[in-house]
Amino acid sequence: MTQKEIDKLDGAARAGWLYYVAGYTQDQIANEFGISRQSAQRMVSLAMTEKLIKVRLDHPISSCMDLNAKLIKKYDLKECEIIPSIEEGNNVTGLGEAGASMMEKYLVQEKKLIIAVGTGRVLKMIANELSPIDSSQHSIISLVGNMTNDGSASAHEVVSKISDKVNATYFPMPLPVIANSAKEKELLHSLQSTSSILSLAKHVDVTFVGIGQFDQNAPLYKDSFINKEELQGLLEAKAVGEITGWAYNNKGEIIQGHSNDKVTSIPLVKNSKKVVIAIAAGDNKQEAIKAALEGKLINGLITNERMAEFLLQ
Repeated sequence: MTQKEIDKLDGAARAGWLYYVAGYTQDQIANEFGISRQSAQRMVSLAMTEKLIKVRLDHPISSCMDLNAKLIKKYDLKECEIIPSIEEGNNVTGLGEAGASMMEKYLVQEKKLIIAVGTGRVLKMIANELSPIDSSQHSIISLVGNMTNDGSASAHEVVSKISDKVNATYFPMPLPVIANSAKEKELLHSLQSTSSILSLAKHVDVTFVGIGQFDQNAPLYKDSFINKEELQGLLEAKAVGEITGWAYNNKGEIIQGHSNDKVTSIPLVKNSKKVVIAIAAGDNKQEAIKAALEGKLINGLITNERMAEFLLQ
């Protein structure tokens, strides 16, 4: 990036701050910079398009609050956040911001916490939306392996990115997401570097995970963690969803055998006394989210109005 480009972004960031934080009008920004109103408008617009400014809604929407209260009551949730929906049913717009806001609620606590994090598209969105915070008192651990079966880095690993944002100690899982065999998984879990993380996981205070659906476009299959034969086997076993690689049925029961025998992720805990928050939405995930709630695999949820209405039917 050239110095000219850097200066341009610096000016846009300052204009964006004046507009969205200090409450300046575009005319006032123009006067501040000694430029035309149109130029000030372009600078503010650039701040948004380059994502130099992050917008979060502080005022709770009444319909979302109503759905929120009903979901908490129906599923006995410890945490819940409902955001507005837009027309596209599978859209995850706003989940990253809502998830980041929820995570920051724990990151700013003075008490030392162990925060566990899964992987996936929405978790990456959360990592991008987090504000820089000095949370050096906390530890962040990955629930999922950070490698593919061929030893290359997983594109879905987010714990290091989150830790860099908040200056916390982090513990990646130095394993493939799914081992080649149950015997290999046992061997990998016996390694000192892995067993120490497994021990630390027993003391986790709050967990953030995504939820994947099970169909022909299941994330585990699309990302090549399982093959077509393994996908078909899980579908025949009535898998509807997965959390950190663990496949479960429509009752929220972990499926016995199949790829679950080789999943290296930290095991899911039903009826956890600690907070386990899933961040997910989309029509293709309806059954997966419902089963996770009914099976008590999660006790917290961040989703949109469309999903909330389905879950309350």
